[in-house]
Parts: sequence; structure tokens; C-alpha cells
Amino acid sequence: MPQKHKNWIVTTSADRPIKTIAKDLEKAGFSIGHVNGEIQSISGAAGDHIVKKLRSISGVVDVSADEPVDIGPPDSSDTW
Repeated sequence: MPQKHKNWIVTTSADRPIKTIAKDLEKAGFSIGHVNGEIQSISGAAGDHIVKKLRSISGVVDVSADEPVDIGPPDSSDTW
């Protein structure tokens, strides 16, 4: 049965060029969505079974699920 892909955000260090890290992530099975060099992060998709491999790549600081954020409607009295 094919593995379901989820969206992930990879936080990287400045120890290696982010484009080099992105290439290593792709080789490991990560589908790159967006590379953001300003904040050292890469978004994309992969199955849960790939995440452990991604975390072991040199220059990867963290791999976290990309979860939606809802701040509510404007002028709402609800706070976080």
C-alpha cells in the first residue's frame, strides 16, 4: 500500500548552503515545495517513514509537520 505524504517544514542551519541541503532532502525522498533562504527553511511533502532519514541529514535542525493555523475572524474577542 502506498504511503500517504504529509506536508513538512524543515528548519536548516547555516552550516551548509540551503540549496545543498535541499538536494540532499530530495535524494532522501522529500518533495520540495519552497526553499526560503531568508529564514533557513524548506517546505515540502514526504511520507512519515522518510522523516527519520531527513532528520539525519547534515544541516537539518528540525523537521515538523506543517499544520494549518487559524487565528479566527477579525474583531473576535477570542484569543490564543
